Amino acid sequence: MTWKQTLTSPVGRKFVMGFTGLFLIAFLIVHAGLNATIFMNDDGATFNAVAGFMSHNWIMRILELGLFIGFAFHIVQGLMLWKMNRAARPVKYSMKRYIPKIKWYSRYMGLLGTLVLLYLVMHLAHFWVHTKDELYFGGSEVNLYERMRDIFTQPLWFVLYMLGLASLLFHLLHGFQSAFQSLGMNDKAWTPLVKKAGVAYSVIIVVLFALMPIAFMAGWLQ
Repeated sequence: MTWKQTLTSPVGRKFVMGFTGLFLIAFLIVHAGLNATIFMNDDGATFNAVAGFMSHNWIMRILELGLFIGFAFHIVQGLMLWKMNRAARPVKYSMKRYIPKIKWYSRYMGLLGTLVLLYLVMHLAHFWVHTKDELYFGGSEVNLYERMRDIFTQPLWFVLYMLGLASLLFHLLHGFQSAFQSLGMNDKAWTPLVKKAGVAYSVIIVVLFALMPIAFMAGWLQ
């Protein structure tokens, strides 16, 4: 399969979606683990030290570029697959019939993906942009722990983050298993294990991310 076929054929696009999906799944583990240092409850000293290292280490900058490329491929290929699926059924039925075993969130991955994208844009605007201003343009150094507390204790942003994380949960519940299937791991012996691992992973990751704004809003962290 050529690169052009990989990026344009349905099978190739699913492969790219699966590969980038697993890459982003691994990234979420690292991201959640690093952010969890806020629970040291040392007024953000550990978290800010970790965040400072990640922001100023040029190896991390290179990996960050790879991360954004992975996000771009995942988003673009997802949109292309959604468009192809829509084009395959040009006639809209008044009542859609779905296979009973298909979960509702699997039917609306396009919508959930869009909501996750909006959540990502909001998250980058709050926490990523400011660190890059300090790193590349000589802006003042950012205390990310303080910024976290300021954002997560505002009711509007708190609610929007919770909604974004809910969208991420359902996106992962489908995407985890789908990523493995797209890479050919859909054997009957493995599928039940992948499903269980996907549910466990999705719940743990989202709960861990959700506990961060909850801890600030509830006053558990000072």
